[in-house]
Amino acid sequence: MSRNEKILAQMLCQREIPYFLPLLEKVSKRRGRRIKSLLPLFSGYLFFCGDQETRLQVLTTNRVAQVIEVIDQDKLIGDLSQIHRALNAGLPIDPHPGLTPGKRCRVVTGLLEGAEGVLLRRNNISRILLQVDILGQAAAVEIDADFLEIIGDEDIS
Repeated sequence: MSRNEKILAQMLCQREIPYFLPLLEKVSKRRGRRIKSLLPLFSGYLFFCGDQETRLQVLTTNRVAQVIEVIDQDKLIGDLSQIHRALNAGLPIDPHPGLTPGKRCRVVTGLLEGAEGVLLRRNNISRILLQVDILGQAAAVEIDADFLEIIGDEDIS
């Protein structure tokens, strides 16, 4: 459920259920004070892996609106591992609502070597859009364009 991701993560931790909740640090100003908070990269989503018993334990937290069954788990793990690597590398990353027209590309060197996504440019800054297909969402990571190679010639629309 939206705005329950961190509470659910704490509950899963207590139950020793492994999970992945990508968080971003956001700084805001209120009454002249800087406030840092950790917010989910993908609002409303927390990822866990388990059998039917684990699924029931998660559902009994009353913090879950729906569990999405993943058919291609290897694909999801690959998508999420790219996000995890970007977060661990401390690279600037922003939530993005989905694929934006652009060129498919692959990172050829650096901390995200091997990651694939769509090239974006905003204010002369290159970003690679790391897609999490099952969610229909993505995250844009700032990257040096020299670290990228284009995959194919067609634009993604």
